[in-house]
Amino acid sequence: MLRLESVACSYGAKEVVKGVSFTLGVRDVMCLLGANGSGKTTLFRAILRFLPLTRGEVFVDGESIAQWPRRKLARTIAYVPQAHTPPFAFKVRDVVLMARTAHMNSVGAAKRHDYEIVERALESMGITELAETEYTQLSGGERQMVLVARALAQEAKLLVMDEPASGLDFGNQIRMLTEVRRLSERGVSVLITTHSPNHAFLCASRVAVMKAGRLLACGAPESVLTSSCLEEAYGVPLQVIDIGNGNHTCVPAASRLRPQIGWEGSPDLPRRWSDMSI
Repeated sequence: MLRLESVACSYGAKEVVKGVSFTLGVRDVMCLLGANGSGKTTLFRAILRFLPLTRGEVFVDGESIAQWPRRKLARTIAYVPQAHTPPFAFKVRDVVLMARTAHMNSVGAAKRHDYEIVERALESMGITELAETEYTQLSGGERQMVLVARALAQEAKLLVMDEPASGLDFGNQIRMLTEVRRLSERGVSVLITTHSPNHAFLCASRVAVMKAGRLLACGAPESVLTSSCLEEAYGVPLQVIDIGNGNHTCVPAASRLRPQIGWEGSPDLPRRWSDMSI
């Protein structure tokens, strides 16, 4: 479905993404992980044609998207950004309805079918009660749920999500990731960035890990998300634990982390919370 071949892009003279190649199949959910500054968001900007490539190519269904008209791009790829500052006080329903623009005729009038799709998207994210609320009055987490609903209403074949769980409480994180899995079951391919390996364990069929603009590893979660790979990516001791039934979780390797940060045995730091004075 989506194929990247030696993709590279730069900000000025600085190359930020350096020859990234991978394939995302139909119904696949790929989680892209990596430390801050590793190039994840820049890679997304290149895929969405917000940023020109310095070399390489992006293909969808075997066709280069370099010359695609904007309407075709919008019908094929939906995008959920990290954050969004609302310019006007639109109602939530109208914000989600904007996703239908790529499917409307030149007059731009929404039809009953468009409104039905919007209502289903709101319901799937559990925010129907916010439909008449002004978008500017929502919390950051609520806005993120609206942006996901807007992407769902776009009915694209590829969904690109840049840290969609940021700002969401635990329950809404699970709800959003569950919806991602449902989308893949309905034939949508999803590319998602996250800072939590546990999110990848929950919803991903494939994982890619980036470091310093390059692809460190790519493949099935259980083969890529190892302690050694994650430690190299994030620079801290981590442990991947098998919790049964084919499930895994990632936690700090406390026995190696404490000496590294000087928590135990340091004369300058308290050994227990009860030793701390405020």
